[in-house]
Amino acid sequence: MTKQTRAGVEVGGTFTDLVYVRDGEIIVAKAPSTPSSPDKGALAALAKGGVDLATLDELAHGSTVATNAILERKGARVALIVTAGFRDLLLLQRHQRRRIYDLNYEKPAPVVRRRDTLEAAERIGPDGTVLQALDGEALRAALRALLAERSFDAVAICLLNSFANPAHELAATAIVKELAPEMSVAPSHAIAREFREYERASTTTLSAYVQPVVGRYLDRFEAALSAQGFKGAFSVMQSNGGRMPAAAMAENAIAALFSGPAAGVVGAVAQAARSGFKDLITLDVGGTSTDVCLAPDGRPALAAATEIDGLPVKTPVIDMATIGAGGGSLVWVDDGGMLRVGPESAGAEPGPACYGRGGVAPTITDAHVVRGTMQAGAFLGGEMTLDVAAATAAFQPLAERFGTSPLAIADAAIQLAESNIARAIQRVSTERGRDPRDYALVAFGGAGPMHAVRVAEEIGLAAVVIPPFAGVLSALGLLVADYARFAALTDRQPLNDATADLVRGHIATLDGEIRAHFAAHSLPAPTAFHYTLDMRYRGQAFEAPVALTSAEAASLDRDGLEDRFRAAHRQLYAFAKAKGEAAEIVAYRAGGAVPAPAFPSAPVARIEAEPTPVTLFERGAERQASLLPRAALGDADRPGPLLIDDGFATVFVPTGWQARLDPAGNIVITQGSRRHGA
Repeated sequence: MTKQTRAGVEVGGTFTDLVYVRDGEIIVAKAPSTPSSPDKGALAALAKGGVDLATLDELAHGSTVATNAILERKGARVALIVTAGFRDLLLLQRHQRRRIYDLNYEKPAPVVRRRDTLEAAERIGPDGTVLQALDGEALRAALRALLAERSFDAVAICLLNSFANPAHELAATAIVKELAPEMSVAPSHAIAREFREYERASTTTLSAYVQPVVGRYLDRFEAALSAQGFKGAFSVMQSNGGRMPAAAMAENAIAALFSGPAAGVVGAVAQAARSGFKDLITLDVGGTSTDVCLAPDGRPALAAATEIDGLPVKTPVIDMATIGAGGGSLVWVDDGGMLRVGPESAGAEPGPACYGRGGVAPTITDAHVVRGTMQAGAFLGGEMTLDVAAATAAFQPLAERFGTSPLAIADAAIQLAESNIARAIQRVSTERGRDPRDYALVAFGGAGPMHAVRVAEEIGLAAVVIPPFAGVLSALGLLVADYARFAALTDRQPLNDATADLVRGHIATLDGEIRAHFAAHSLPAPTAFHYTLDMRYRGQAFEAPVALTSAEAASLDRDGLEDRFRAAHRQLYAFAKAKGEAAEIVAYRAGGAVPAPAFPSAPVARIEAEPTPVTLFERGAERQASLLPRAALGDADRPGPLLIDDGFATVFVPTGWQARLDPAGNIVITQGSRRHGA
C-alpha cells in the first residue's frame, strides 16, 4: 500500500499545500491560493509538485469552499419546508444575546428568507407518533406556486420531530422531486437526526445552502482532473477528521465545513506519535486564522456541534477553538485606542505588505519581517523574497500614532497575537477540566512554529514538537486520515436496568447504517468503531458525552454506565450528584472507520552547516541569534535564540529553550533542564 502514488492537496486562505507520495518518496509544494477559483490553486499545486495525474492512485482533498460560501453569503438559493406554526423558527433562534451590552445587537441572519419558507400541515409527536397526517396536496400546491414565483437551487425540509419518524419528510422529499427533479433536496432526518428544532433546522438549511456550491466545485475539479488523465480514487476531508469519497459529499456537504483545520490536527497527531508523544495540544497558525485542539492520549476531541457565522451546525467536528490570529491578520487600533490583531485578514489577495502584491496594511507576517523573526531571504525555502521596507512602511502610521518605532509596534503586535492564542488553548483545555501543563504542544502551519514556544511558555508547557513539513501538514493529514462515517439518533430514555440492552440495540442500528454507507460507496467494511452517549441528570438542559469502545459497549451494565456518566459529568462540570440520582440518555452516536494506508516516515536528513548570525528584535530587546536549516540542527540540544529554516516555515527558539532533531524527524524543543516525558 505504501508504494502507491498518493497526493493530498489542501486549499487554505493564503496558500494551497501539496504532499505527494511517490514510491515511498515524499514531495511537498506550495502555491498561492486563488479565492475566486480554489480548484485553480489546487491544480497549480499539483503541477508544481510534479504530480502525474494519469498515474496517481489516490487524491485526497480539503478546501474552504463550504466555509467561504457561508461566510461570504454566496451559497445557493434555498427554500425551506417546516411544520405549520414554525415558519419563524430560523428567526427566533435562541434567547441568548452574544453581545449583551450592544443596544443595536441583531441575531445572526439565517440563510433562508422568511418569504421562502413554506408551512406544511402535519404533526408528529416526540415519540414518532403521527398526530396529524401530512396534507400532501396542499404542500404540492404551495410549493408549485413558490417555484413558479421564484427560482431556487435547493430545498431544505425540517419537520417537527422528524428525528423520531421521518415518514413525512420522506413524503415531502418525493413531492419536491416530482415538481423539480433537478432540485437538490436536504431533509433534516438525513442531515441531523437529533432533537432541538432550531439547531436541526439551522444545520439542514446550511447543508442545502452549500450543497450546490460544493457539488459544482467538485464537478469542476473532477472534470479538470479527468482531462489530465486522473482515474484514481478522489476523497474529501470531513470536519470530523475522516475522509469520504467525493461522491458522498452529494449527500451532506456540510460535513466538509472545516476540512482543512481537521486535516491539520490529524496530521499533527500522527506525526507526534512517531516520537512517542500522546497527550497533545495542536496549534495551527495559517494565513487567516489560528486553530487549537486538545488530543488526550492521541485522540483529537470530537464535538457534536459547532457554529459558523453565529449559526449552529449539528454535525460531528474535531473540537477546535478558532481565532483570527493568522499570519495575514491585520494589526489595527480600535475606537478606544487599543492595539488589536485580527480577525480581519489581508488574505491571499493582496496579502501582507511584504509580499509585494499591493497590500499596504500591517499584518502579523509583516511584523515578523520587521522584527527579524522571519528572514526576508529564507521565505518558502528562498523561492520568494520578502520586502522589508514595505513591511516597515506598513507599521509607520501605527508607530506615529503611539509615538514609538515600527519595530516596537511589530513586537507588541506579535506578543498580543500570542496572548490571544494562549487564551484559545485555555478554552479547549482548562475550561474543559484539563490541565494543559500535562500536554506537549504540536505546532504547524506557515506561522505556527514561530509562535509556539512563546505560547507554550505563557501556558507552562514543558515541550514543543515541530513536525517535518510543518508548513504543509494539513495536506499530509489528508493522507493519514481514515475513511470515516458518523451516525446519530435521539431517543430520550431514563437510566435503569433495561438501559444497557437499549444502548446495545441503538448501537447495532447505527453500526448497520455506517456499514451500509461504506458499502454504498464501494469502500471496505469499517473495522474500527467507537461510540458516545449524550447523558444528563433529569431536568438539565445540556448533556455530558460518555465515550465507549466496542468492548465496553458489549459488556455494559447499569452500574458501569452510571459510573462513567458521573466521571464525565465531574470532568466537565466539576461535580457529580450522588449515585442513584435520576439520569437519562438523550442521544446515541457511533463512528466507524477504515484505516488509511501507512504513510512513509519522513527522511531525517542531516547535514553539517555553520549557523548564520542574524539580529532580531524580540520582547523589547535586540538579540543575536543563529539561523540554520532544519537538517543542520542535529540530535544534541542546541540552545536558543535560534531561527530554524524548515523550508515552508520558520521555527523560533528563544533564549532559555533548546532544540534537537529526533529520530522521527520532529524538532523537539524543551525549556532549560526540563524534559517532557514523551
